[in-house]
Amino acid sequence: MRDYQMIAKTFKGLEGVLAQELIELGADNVQQERRAVSFTGDLRLMYRANLCLRTASRILKPITSFTARDADEVYHKMKEINWEQYMSLTSTFAIDTTVYSESFRHSKYVTYRAKDAIADWFMERYDKRPNVRIEGAEMLLNIHIAQEKVTICLDSTGESLHKRGWRTAMTEAPINACLAAGMILMTGWRGESDFYDPMCGSGTLLIEAAMIAQNIAPGICRQSFAFEKWRDFDRDLFEELYNDDSAERDFEHHIYGSDSSFYAVRAAEQNIKNAGVQRLVSVRQIRMQELPEFNKGSLIVMNPPYGERIEPRDIYKLYGEIGTVLKHKAADCNAWIISSNEEALKNIGLHPSKKIPLLNGELECLYNHYELFSGERKNFVAARQQQYSAKKPSHNYKHQSDSKDDSKSKSHSASHRRFQLSSSRREDRQVPAQGKRPFKTPSVQRRRDKRE
Repeated sequence: MRDYQMIAKTFKGLEGVLAQELIELGADNVQQERRAVSFTGDLRLMYRANLCLRTASRILKPITSFTARDADEVYHKMKEINWEQYMSLTSTFAIDTTVYSESFRHSKYVTYRAKDAIADWFMERYDKRPNVRIEGAEMLLNIHIAQEKVTICLDSTGESLHKRGWRTAMTEAPINACLAAGMILMTGWRGESDFYDPMCGSGTLLIEAAMIAQNIAPGICRQSFAFEKWRDFDRDLFEELYNDDSAERDFEHHIYGSDSSFYAVRAAEQNIKNAGVQRLVSVRQIRMQELPEFNKGSLIVMNPPYGERIEPRDIYKLYGEIGTVLKHKAADCNAWIISSNEEALKNIGLHPSKKIPLLNGELECLYNHYELFSGERKNFVAARQQQYSAKKPSHNYKHQSDSKDDSKSKSHSASHRRFQLSSSRREDRQVPAQGKRPFKTPSVQRRRDKRE
């Protein structure tokens, strides 16, 4: 398989997390850009990127780039492309255009001229043209214009990757799944402890935590990807990747969610069941102030209200109560809180060790990290320094043959556990919107049959 350039789109503040995901996935030439990460890889990597990346919103495959000063010049340059490589007369297509340029005032006009270029290319050769379809098109094109540089891409994803496929119940303004996954990945947590979200809403953070803890591909619940309609779609390769759960792992702790809203808890329970992680996640209706103590060493991640729909004095009171709970009930835990309300965050009354700027929708937010401890801070700092020193590699060498035997034994044990768990995980995952169905079926065709 030959390598080619691709672009993974993401959200402001998640570029570094996405770059690391791509490196771990085996991508080459990984470069961070503005709300995107470029990389190179083959067809296998493109399929895996769509299935496995948690913080990407879509995967684009550039087919050409050129300079242009207006929409008419874009039209003429696009007519030079051999469109028969990518689509046929019976194909339907749609175009999405993003413009960051003073030369191009109207992105809709660029889209209009681009559609004309493709239609005229086919008309000049066959006296017929493919149809434009806004929704459900077989071929999705992305045009990106930065000043006078125009990049034409095939969109391999289709519906944004943040639409995982398990959400059928919602609360008001649920957090984006890609942002939720990025927030968890930023903490460094991969399932080493219990996880809490005391204001869980419809359960997005809980589900993303469960997927990360077990290393389950986030795209496993999706109904389809745009590349499945491409002319060069490799069904056998995608089937192999889709059904490969060899990287999944056991999770030995638990994930706890709670919310004061009855409707939020019911929505969370439904989504958790859809995702098939109900064995790992417990949710209950309770006010945060009434929660018992958090288990020591736990990770707490929260997305509290920002104050758009709450009176200022009430939002300050709420954040003050969050601080009180963390001080008195979360000793030896790590808490991360995202909010666009910087003044309310100050009312928590704790000093954040990190402040990371993120974008939640259109809202500029801070994602604050609070290291929680019992006793005096100086003792906590001293203990942490001692802990870091203890983690330094020692010179306790082991005989090579013993090491190999141990690794084989551990590998066999882990593989055996995965085999035992895989069938129950598959039975758990459902998509109620189309009728219940197992997710990892023996073939992609059978998976499609289940949808219908």
